[in-house]
Amino acid sequence: MKRVRITISGQVQGVWYRKNAQAKAQELGLNGWVKNTSNGHVLAEAQGENAALQQFITWCYQGPEAAIVTGVETENIATEECFSFDIHR
Repeated sequence: MKRVRITISGQVQGVWYRKNAQAKAQELGLNGWVKNTSNGHVLAEAQGENAALQQFITWCYQGPEAAIVTGVETENIATEECFSFDIHR
């Protein structure tokens, strides 16, 4: 079990990035959350098995159809107790 903080930059707000990220994370069996930031990025924390996390990170580089991703930064962080993947406002 591992947890990763992911910062996605580019044209990633207003393109359904959070909703699609939530769907992908749930499909992969990940827990955590995703939210927009005030500087125009999307921030996510995802937790689960390493293979599923790698698939999620790979998806983040593309995102939904309307997104234009210019960067993805990841950071390993401490695991937390969580049981779902939520959208934070």
